[in-house]
Amino acid sequence: MNVRYKKYTLNFKRPSCTSRGVLRQKETYFIEIKDGNRIGVGECGLFRGLSHDDVPEFESQLARVCTAVQKGEDVTALCAQFPSIQMGVEMALLSFNSPTPFQLFDNEFSHGKKPIPINGLVWMGDLAFMRRQVFDKINSGFDCIKLKIGALDFEAECQLLAEIRERYSAKAVTLRVDANGAFSAHEAIEKLHLLAAFDIHSIEQPIAPKQHDTFADLCAKTPLPIALDEELIGVLELDAKRKLLDDINPQYIILKPSLLGGFAASEEWIQLATERNIGWWVTSALESNIGLNAIAQWTATLNTNMPQGLGTGGMFNNNIESPLVAGKGVLQYNNTVKWNIKNIG
Repeated sequence: MNVRYKKYTLNFKRPSCTSRGVLRQKETYFIEIKDGNRIGVGECGLFRGLSHDDVPEFESQLARVCTAVQKGEDVTALCAQFPSIQMGVEMALLSFNSPTPFQLFDNEFSHGKKPIPINGLVWMGDLAFMRRQVFDKINSGFDCIKLKIGALDFEAECQLLAEIRERYSAKAVTLRVDANGAFSAHEAIEKLHLLAAFDIHSIEQPIAPKQHDTFADLCAKTPLPIALDEELIGVLELDAKRKLLDDINPQYIILKPSLLGGFAASEEWIQLATERNIGWWVTSALESNIGLNAIAQWTATLNTNMPQGLGTGGMFNNNIESPLVAGKGVLQYNNTVKWNIKNIG
């Protein structure tokens, strides 16, 4: 058995803005396992500036993990502080031990029979650009829209939300917003009250992480549901996960397996959330179609009808050609399209 890794840089079709900055490229790493004609492929979806394992020794640690996997050694300790590597190994082994490298889970989604409902993601830009994205997505069949907010003038963002609500009720179109921690602690509650006027389903990460007391107070007083996102990153031990949810008591949590340590780690979060009546949904973290495919197939095993955040595959001009198709409010698997992984080397 031969195990190796390869770095790959995804290029955005157009610069994508968040409150944290502008994204033009997204690097990722693939783990490939080969044994004769058998192959397994996993993706370590490192996210610079956000991942817990965005550290100088990341690549050398990935090399050590690949060597250990090749020798058949247990890599649990090696991956303990490297969630994206843990995800990549879990994915690669699932792929290697599956009937085909890209059918990691045997379910109706992976057989092309049942799509997954997803939200339409609206990236930041000037108001005209955001407005165009919103109504293009609604006109193309999305009834759940997620808007990135926090970098523009807040009044202008509210004007756009008001315009959407003038044309579409909350019953017709669900609105989610994601602040990526952009609000200051002292202004957050006032802004949440203003946003609540637009029948917002939820707001992701209104304030920056690691302000647990402030966040707990905000979740207790909020006029609209709050979802933790970045707050979960780097919380790797079971007791720490319990404490975080008990301390803050959010209405929702967002699961990004590449940032949380893979599927088993994400399922641990789901179990803890369910025990506390906290809702959840799954979101990709700008992986290539390799990672998105695995995350989508896993999500399909969770028996949830809530729209997921899995519509990011079309953002890159050099993504891996795959059967994944996003549109009309769903992500689906088109088995008439074949995988093409030649360009990852």
